[in-house]
Amino acid sequence: MDYERLIDEETWAFIRRTSESYPDDAVEMSIEDQRRVYDTMCQDFHQSHPTGVETQDRTADGVPVRLYTAGQPTRTIVYFHGGGFVVGGLDSHDDVCAELCAQTGYRVISVDYRLCPEHVHPAQFDDCWTATNWAAGEYGDPLILAGDSAGGNLAAAVAHHARGRLDGILGQVLIYPGLGGDRAQGSYLEHAHAPLLTLDEIKFYETVRCAGDQPKGDPTYAPLQDGDFSNLPPTVVVTAECDPLRDDGQVYCGRIIAAGGQAHWINEPGLVHGYLRARTTVKRAADSFERISVAIEALGQGIWTYD
Repeated sequence: MDYERLIDEETWAFIRRTSESYPDDAVEMSIEDQRRVYDTMCQDFHQSHPTGVETQDRTADGVPVRLYTAGQPTRTIVYFHGGGFVVGGLDSHDDVCAELCAQTGYRVISVDYRLCPEHVHPAQFDDCWTATNWAAGEYGDPLILAGDSAGGNLAAAVAHHARGRLDGILGQVLIYPGLGGDRAQGSYLEHAHAPLLTLDEIKFYETVRCAGDQPKGDPTYAPLQDGDFSNLPPTVVVTAECDPLRDDGQVYCGRIIAAGGQAHWINEPGLVHGYLRARTTVKRAADSFERISVAIEALGQGIWTYD
């Protein structure tokens, strides 16, 4: 793959800066060291909160969460962070959540779900489901589910599980999610050695996520394993072109549309996995983050602009 042609210099600078604190061989480190270097990297990219955004740390029926508010919100975003189910937490995506709050005017609830390998599947899903139910009961606002990477997986898993169990989910926005696609074809092979996320790294995260064999037919583990894609909330999936996970978004949207639902896939040219951290230095990433924010705000208002 000719990444020198696909990826512009701004994005290469972001990739190099990321590698300075989070090396390419990070998955070969101990779990403790992986978390340490990931936290260091996130801190390096962290941005100050926009003026007017207030935060509060709480527990949602036992699950730690961080609330972001600006004014008097009438909608709530439940946000699930990325990190391969192994790294990340309330601080790793703190600025992203603060900016989504400021840009949409909605309340944001960031969920600090338990991590692998100390807590294997379905602990992460259970925490996200618990926090989503808590948010619905605590505030009574309609919800928008959102998340990046592993968090995109969890947002979709909650959306699937919520059918017939929880009302008031207006939509979901999934950012370069891993949804359990076919590892033997498409982008998984085309971008197996992409910058910042490789196929081997995806396989590593899968091995630590489960105590034994990977589940089959379990949409709380991999939403693409579901046999029913009907009655899901309006869905926007945003992927990076240079990412092994890219095709999961296209396949997922296609199945929702085939089942009669509303779904739209946005594939961002020349971007790589994890580009949310590049939103202040890379124009392509900044433009994508604006599209993400607009999608969340529109779904919260019941507006669908993609037909």
